[in-house]
Amino acid sequence: MKFKSIVLAVLSLAASMHAGAQYAPVGDKIKTRWAGDIDVDNVWNEYPRPIMERVDWVNLNGLWDYAILDKDSACPEKCDGEILVPFAVESSLSGVGRSLSSEQALWYRREFKVPAKWKDRRVLLHFGAVDWQADVWVNGMKVGRHTGGYTPFSFDITGALKSGANTLEVRVLDATDRGTQPRGKQVAEPEGIWYTPVSGIWQTVWIEPVPETYISDLRTLPDIDANTLTVSVGKSADCGDVVAEVRVLDGGAVVASGKSVNNMPVEVSMPGNVKLWSPDSPFLYDMEVTISSNGKVLDSVKSYAAMRKFSMAKDKDGILRFQLNNKFLFHFGMLDQGWWPDGLYTAPSHEAMVYDIDKQKEWGYNMIRKHIKVEPATWYTHCDRVGMIVWQDMPSGDICCPWQNRNYFEGSEYVRSAVSEANYRKEWKEIIDCLYSYPCIGVWIPFNEAWGQFKTVEITEWTKQYDPSRLVNSASGGNFFHTGDILDLHNYPHPEMYLFDSYRANVLGEYGGIGYPLKGHLWAPDRNWGYVQYDSTDEVTDEYVNFGEQLLKLVKRGFTGAVYTQTTDVEIEVNGVLTYDRKVVKMDEARLKEINNRITHSLDSLNK
Repeated sequence: MKFKSIVLAVLSLAASMHAGAQYAPVGDKIKTRWAGDIDVDNVWNEYPRPIMERVDWVNLNGLWDYAILDKDSACPEKCDGEILVPFAVESSLSGVGRSLSSEQALWYRREFKVPAKWKDRRVLLHFGAVDWQADVWVNGMKVGRHTGGYTPFSFDITGALKSGANTLEVRVLDATDRGTQPRGKQVAEPEGIWYTPVSGIWQTVWIEPVPETYISDLRTLPDIDANTLTVSVGKSADCGDVVAEVRVLDGGAVVASGKSVNNMPVEVSMPGNVKLWSPDSPFLYDMEVTISSNGKVLDSVKSYAAMRKFSMAKDKDGILRFQLNNKFLFHFGMLDQGWWPDGLYTAPSHEAMVYDIDKQKEWGYNMIRKHIKVEPATWYTHCDRVGMIVWQDMPSGDICCPWQNRNYFEGSEYVRSAVSEANYRKEWKEIIDCLYSYPCIGVWIPFNEAWGQFKTVEITEWTKQYDPSRLVNSASGGNFFHTGDILDLHNYPHPEMYLFDSYRANVLGEYGGIGYPLKGHLWAPDRNWGYVQYDSTDEVTDEYVNFGEQLLKLVKRGFTGAVYTQTTDVEIEVNGVLTYDRKVVKMDEARLKEINNRITHSLDSLNK
């Protein structure tokens, strides 16, 4: 019996090694340095939801079977091969590199086991993100459907489980730009500023055990003026006798706590010497959240929170400007699209993903504009930890004609179909819901450059009402309406202020785009594009500093925030500070940081 067990173990190990040996990134495009470190048995293994953490969980990333069939076909009996989850099927790191048409379905299949110690608990199946429609079966039983390419979702699969191996199947439909869903810059035929499609699972898949009544979500709201922290504790069942308790910790010591019943939010009075969160001092309080009944703890999670406030106020000259924690602060950051030459929407690893954030912090920026994409939860947690304010875009979709109707004050809009409008509203609400508790989120941006811009006043006012704790930039560089908190201008390549609104904060939502194509680091060596192009690090840095000096003059005239395009090259765009493969910084970093620090601190004198 012992010999048999050893043989089986050796065979299992051999099969695992064989599967790993068969995997390889595909295609001949450039790759990041992290691509060579991919381990199919240990890919994206970080806990995927740090803002609401439980101890037990199992990562389902790795090699799955896949097949691409006609969209009306039944579950395939035979697979086309293996795909590495969580990388989109079109990506190199998926090991597939195939496109998915609007008339096809992408099928996934894998087996998994539920740990024996989870017995008598419910099991949740989580997806970080799947683009676009996902239908899910466990052991042949349909457990759920989700639409939307950017938000996490989960299903209670307890009733479909059996002892031993369980079979998980996922069918994905994704029409990309031939559909009405939000999809950012993906198009079936990439060119110019439009990029390769992303279809299927592109964030971590995982399971976790929960009790019968469990904490389903948290909604955390700080108020530094009242010195309170309000935490709404969502529960799987509407139980009025359940007590919710929140304990706030600093360095392991409890500094404040609160309780509630009847599904009321927990209101915590913070200590008098409360520590505030800012880019210069990104302090986070730990939180322990529990629910109990009759003195028995039903469920508990770990979380974190920050005491901070995003607002606006007029300076001594009557100019409306951004404030953080009731002090003036110039928001200055990069247009960050979050694309990767090898993983497309998905970074090769957590280390690769946070590299981009850390470099921007190192260069002296205090803000990132996350451009028409939503990142994994761990991206926002890292911004919370290092102190990066985030302007969060809604991914555009449906009609996307970037240069039509840019009339600003004339207020032209598109008329969407009922289906398109419903898709937009559903996903925008889900994005706000899943990102609400992250301290770093400072500005919501429903529209970019009039791409699919519709019912601007209604969408903006709804966003303001749904989350009054953040500022709302109704249309970054788009058609302007007298709504929201911000007038946002785009101008390439140099900074320019050609409109001013005395009732709103005025920002330069995009400028720059200084191109520098570096041989050996290009997505397409025979074609590249930038608003202006130079041939050396010195030339690019000189122009960047020149633009920075121009921006500083415009700060005095009324700008209170600005966004430089962009963090990295993306496909044939070569206007990144980093090359697309992240191997070269194309500017003099010391000079970059010096001018950036002057810009981010340009309003400091107003606080004296």
